[in-house]
Amino acid sequence: MWLDEVPAGAVNAANGSPLHSQVGAIIRSHIVNGQLPPGSQLPTEAELQERFSVSRSVVRQALAALSAEGLVQRGRGRGSVVSPRGEHHRLVQRMSGLSTQISAEGADVFTAVLALAPEQNAAASAALGGAEVVGIRRLRSAGTGPLAVIHTWLPLSIGAGLTAVELTDASLHTVLRSRLGVSFVSGRRQVRAVAATEGLAKLLQISVGEPLLLLEGTSLDEHGVPIEMFSTWHRADRVVFDLDVVDADAPAIAPDLAHADGRVTRPQLAAHAADLARQLHELSVELDRND
Repeated sequence: MWLDEVPAGAVNAANGSPLHSQVGAIIRSHIVNGQLPPGSQLPTEAELQERFSVSRSVVRQALAALSAEGLVQRGRGRGSVVSPRGEHHRLVQRMSGLSTQISAEGADVFTAVLALAPEQNAAASAALGGAEVVGIRRLRSAGTGPLAVIHTWLPLSIGAGLTAVELTDASLHTVLRSRLGVSFVSGRRQVRAVAATEGLAKLLQISVGEPLLLLEGTSLDEHGVPIEMFSTWHRADRVVFDLDVVDADAPAIAPDLAHADGRVTRPQLAAHAADLARQLHELSVELDRND
């Protein structure tokens, strides 16, 4: 049992953190890392009390906090079990942001603006072509609670007119597209695992040091001009990154040509080639007209 692997003295009143927070953090870490999968029965309050050498009230406070986070379900007569995962999935290779993708799942998304003001940030200024920048810090939540902290930098020319009111419970990309006609067309993304700092832990309602998924990147407009740099810290227990995978050596086949088993017939390929040839011919005629 996972409880037997918890070292003696793991909960210690001398470390400055409340005992119930320490107990909750240990149970939470086992849920997050998969040792306690959804539906798992937790030890009884008496077993937890004995293993951690704490009072029954401490155990109950810890379980109540985990229940409030949605990680544990408690029921009279059946003990406590690990809740089904309240995960949200994000396709990181897509330009659409977390708000748009979660909304597409049918979940309610909430965004609080924590800060919106010009900033001195050498890295952001360099990434955005040496421009003065506006920094926007937001907290994004869904039905399960806080999901991510987002820090975005925009050129002053784009971000100066934005207000906290219009960005509250809204997608930044949607606001910029509708108000200023700004299009996010391409960019580069990178993902790394980091530990929650004290500030991030407080906003995301987790313990200091818990794992976060940090997504960083820049976005370009249709002219290849950088218009956004961002860092987004996601709760690793509530957000899953999905990736579409393709074989780089495989021939590119239009999705609508393939059968369910991936086969493509010769007549389909011939029709597709003919359609491409027609489109190229029409394009060349159009270009001749514009010369």
